[in-house]
Amino acid sequence: MAPEVTDVTDATFAAEVLGGDVPVLVEFWATWCPPCRMIAPVLAELARERAGTLAVRKINSDENPEATRAYQVMSLPTMILFSGGEPVLTVVGAQPKARLEERLDRALDAQGAVARANVSATSRP
Repeated sequence: MAPEVTDVTDATFAAEVLGGDVPVLVEFWATWCPPCRMIAPVLAELARERAGTLAVRKINSDENPEATRAYQVMSLPTMILFSGGEPVLTVVGAQPKARLEERLDRALDAQGAVARANVSATSRP
């Protein structure tokens, strides 16, 4: 079965997003939000194309106010990229796939550079 975008809730957010082994892109959305429907196919493609290196989740902001407030989501859709349990990128509004991928890659590359620098610093005599 192909990887897909799966739902998370306030109750499952910590385990499924913050405790993930791979970076997790979370879309905060609502049923009444047309741009949220526009971005859905893009997120589904990313979930399939980046399976194993990026997990894609969505959370209904109306039904899950705790996570929405915790990450100060004010507009929908808002996508937040989490790496190592921390938010490293926030994208507000529907984006073309190429633009979203560019921003994701830049953020993930920066995270990799930080991790490599931390390993280098701790491995010095």
